[in-house]
Amino acid sequence: MSVPAAKNPPIPRRSGRATDDVAGFMANSETEDDEAEDLESGSAATDLLAGMDWSGAGSPDDQPAGTGAEVIQRIVARLPNAPGVYRMMNAAGDVLYVGKARSLKKRVTNYAQGRFHTNRIGRMVRETANMEFVVTRTETEALLLEANLIKRLRPRFNVLLRDDKSFPYILLTGDHPAPGIFKHRGARSRNGDYFGPFASAGAVGRTINSLQRAFLLRTCTDSVFESRTRPCLLFQIKRCSGPCTGEVSPGEYMELVSEARDFLSGKSNRIKAQISSAMQEASEELDFERAAIYRDRLAALSHVQSHQGINPQSVEEADVFAIHQEGGQNCIEVFFFRTGQNWGNRAYFPKADSALEAGEVLGAFLAQFYDDKPCPRLILLSHEVEDQTLLAEALSTRAGVKVSVSVPRRGEKKDLVDHATQNAREALGRRLAETSSQARLLEGLAATFGLERAPRRIEVYDNSHIMGTNAVGAMIVAGPEGFIKNQYRKFNIRSQEITPGDDFGMMREVMQRRFSRLIKEHGTGPDKNGDSEERGDPPAWPDLILIDGGQGQMTAVRTILGELGIADEVTAIGIAKGVDRDAGRERFFMQGREPFSLPVRDPVLYFIQRLRDEAHRFAIGSHRARRKKEMTRNPLDEISGIGPTRKRALLHHFGTAKAVSRAAVEDLLAVDGISESIARMIYNHFHESAR
Repeated sequence: MSVPAAKNPPIPRRSGRATDDVAGFMANSETEDDEAEDLESGSAATDLLAGMDWSGAGSPDDQPAGTGAEVIQRIVARLPNAPGVYRMMNAAGDVLYVGKARSLKKRVTNYAQGRFHTNRIGRMVRETANMEFVVTRTETEALLLEANLIKRLRPRFNVLLRDDKSFPYILLTGDHPAPGIFKHRGARSRNGDYFGPFASAGAVGRTINSLQRAFLLRTCTDSVFESRTRPCLLFQIKRCSGPCTGEVSPGEYMELVSEARDFLSGKSNRIKAQISSAMQEASEELDFERAAIYRDRLAALSHVQSHQGINPQSVEEADVFAIHQEGGQNCIEVFFFRTGQNWGNRAYFPKADSALEAGEVLGAFLAQFYDDKPCPRLILLSHEVEDQTLLAEALSTRAGVKVSVSVPRRGEKKDLVDHATQNAREALGRRLAETSSQARLLEGLAATFGLERAPRRIEVYDNSHIMGTNAVGAMIVAGPEGFIKNQYRKFNIRSQEITPGDDFGMMREVMQRRFSRLIKEHGTGPDKNGDSEERGDPPAWPDLILIDGGQGQMTAVRTILGELGIADEVTAIGIAKGVDRDAGRERFFMQGREPFSLPVRDPVLYFIQRLRDEAHRFAIGSHRARRKKEMTRNPLDEISGIGPTRKRALLHHFGTAKAVSRAAVEDLLAVDGISESIARMIYNHFHESAR
């Protein structure tokens, strides 16, 4: 499905805390192990939020005293019989629950009566100290606004979508004379056609590779395209038509672009028929070389379709959702079908009260899921959901086309839902097994090192550098559900007082920066983690920190923790590599115990090795990225006043930064956009004697 580019204003945030959720598991995940990226921005409810005034129980001086149903009873009298959204907050101002109502007065009156069907609602009402409301024109607007607020405020009594990664798309650019085809994540701000979503980056990569062979579109960046003087290797292996050097005329290239756009828009059969006809025509004319090109293009298109799994015959464009509940947890499996092809699937594990029925969880999930994603014309569900008609109206409003939401009872559509249900059941089974295994490992870790309880947050630290250059400190985080990748942090070593290669000094800087900020943001003491755990978020403070190093690193760490007054708040353990740096012979250093080792086949030792190796991987990757950036840095970037436009003009005129450094002032003045003062500033930057 092609998605238009869109930009939306930022959403004003009110009271309530929001953090990202778990990004990955220590064991095999249901999605590819990509680095966490930013969520796609923009939603239909954004415009509703902007400029809206929330009405509450009054000013801070006359807010209702106390909590519970009595407070809500005093609020009810001021509410209208109109659709809208309400927020329930505790005494600290944290949002407990966000809901929508056809009639605000009637809905809130139900809470004020003090009779509740579930313990969850009873707890929520008892903690409520204040409420805020916004009136909307329709219940559809209220539904969109509710989903938007839940995703951003993450109230602990709502069903919460754990979705920290944006979906990848295929982008066919529209802002260049020779459009390119690329993988895209994030905000759809660049002009062009977006096709997706795909369930994984791997699916996008495989599809683009096949589309290159089928339509010969370029995948190079615009800067590389403009700098080419002869065709690249992709032209030689027949995966690009070479528009950069005129190997194909602009008109012929745009025909290829149009064919690719039609294919991705669902007209695949027509495109294949046209190519097949052209192949037959070339064969009849005895132009076998041209016929072979068409043959290879047809084979590439068949490869795209045959590698998408099950491809339905009667469903052109749809998303299929199925939910399975077990062990107090929920798994929702979603399959994406576009242009009659299966574009992959992804499993979600939303946070929800165990008392909620499958249909309730699925309905709340759907509204949040499409808050920042394009919606197809057909949505197939495994269970009936509350306000199903209203949900279809809201999604139709957002998509600009009629959207149908249904639970199929027979035929191919029912088979698709059953297939998704089976995948949801198996994914949740693997999740429960992994969680159980992880819990046993954490309990074993606590017993081995004498911790009071199994750690809920483990932080592992490592440094990476080459002879002290481009030094980077890295922190990875793990918990009961595996690696928490959106909590990873890197620290570019900035201190000028550290001797290059001084690992102890680097570790001191990392500890100082990390825990100084943690104290500033979350404080210390028994309430340092706030309500993050009640909301299902990982705690802010670690129960255990592991240091990749021996006694020297541990001394540096303990010194900093002591200076900050938190030596008793965190347990720190050093992991020194064993004799001959062999895995399995590690020595452990912790305060109050002599250095010791664990049995070679101890599961806890394997667990710690995996944690250390992940920290090592992340540290090396961060160091390489910094080193690469340093190596490719352009000398023009160091000149104040030289932005991207002037830099591009200088490079186009002189060819290289080295040529710019050798240019005289008169030569620099010949470049568009370079005034005499700028020219002299550039000249002085490269010629110290001229200053």
